[in-house]
Amino acid sequence: MPDVFIYDVLRTPRGRGKAGKGGLSQHHPQELLAQTLNHMADRRKLDRNLVEDLAIGCVTQVKEQGACIARNALIAADWPEDVTGVTLNRFCGSGLEAVNTIASKVGAGFIEGGIGGGVESMSRVPMGSDGAMIDGLNEKLRKRLFMVPQGISADLIATREGFSRDDVDRFALSSQHKAARAIEGKRFDSSLFAVKNDDGSVALARDEHPRADTTLESLATLAPAFQQLGGTAMGPGGETVDELALKRYPDTRRIEHVHTAGNSSGIVDGAALVLLGSAGWGKAAAQKPRGRIRAMATAGAEPLIMLTAPAPASAKALKKAGMTVKDIDLWEINEAFAVVPLQTARALGIDHDRINVNGGAIALGHPLGATGAILLGTALDELERTNQTTALITLCIGGGMGIATIIERV
Repeated sequence: MPDVFIYDVLRTPRGRGKAGKGGLSQHHPQELLAQTLNHMADRRKLDRNLVEDLAIGCVTQVKEQGACIARNALIAADWPEDVTGVTLNRFCGSGLEAVNTIASKVGAGFIEGGIGGGVESMSRVPMGSDGAMIDGLNEKLRKRLFMVPQGISADLIATREGFSRDDVDRFALSSQHKAARAIEGKRFDSSLFAVKNDDGSVALARDEHPRADTTLESLATLAPAFQQLGGTAMGPGGETVDELALKRYPDTRRIEHVHTAGNSSGIVDGAALVLLGSAGWGKAAAQKPRGRIRAMATAGAEPLIMLTAPAPASAKALKKAGMTVKDIDLWEINEAFAVVPLQTARALGIDHDRINVNGGAIALGHPLGATGAILLGTALDELERTNQTTALITLCIGGGMGIATIIERV
């Protein structure tokens, strides 16, 4: 496949995902995306007519995020009418899937240049607004396999892998400390722009979810977030959620509920974009490449435990690139729950000092459809800052999937 180059990455700040309270909660998600599109075009002096397609990840595609938010955002941004858009849903991997979709089109020669990314306004369209849960309310499927909520899956992984409450809390504390250091060092600034209100005033200029004052003691006071849910009867035979999970794993006696609001990803709003194209497109558009796509892959895993597929997806991408774990300088493993990067690192033998070096979704938040694109941008910025070469971005995905993309700085 011909080289696919990354020409730019850009994101909004991540605002608290609370209706009427977060810094971005007054902004329609189409408008968040429209501002991101126009800010990228303006700062790159980009001829908008040269962008052939826009792929956007968005998980909860109802209400304000319904219809085709990619196309509607282009219209809201007043881009040329012949620029097309498509909206994708691969759950939490949607933003990276959108980037990979545009990269695939460029690599296959179907287009020369396009934009991939994602958006999620969790304050205006909360998780579960589509009413579909994880299984689309398929009662026939539930009788064969009842897919439990992801928090239960995370606790089940921690139980089976022997990760304690102290382990996940310490990982969460590290995420907060690393994010605080990155913010203080202005490491996010090159890919971050201030979202503005209609009157031109700044709505939000910085991520507002991190808590730099977090301590191990404060984390220890938080109640398990999924213990009550685990004891709720939801099965077709009246089984509790925990009992449904343990049916699949009878060698596990009980689930230890170790995840809390403090060691799980934050609920936030945000949007992100990645500008991609061929070498020829870059010359025609007067754009200098910052990186290139080396490989990308998806992988499936057991759907009830659900969150263990980043390891096989990463291994698959590494094999495609002819690389090993040691060839990757930086890893961005989405912190949906603390156990996910911990389990992935153990499975692949990754040194912890190369993982999420500027913090992750526990500290910064996880705007579902946008996170994959945000993580790619974070990785590319850090490669440039530290003069390193390669990064692998991976996310766990509902229903037992994982996605991974390897990038190289140029």
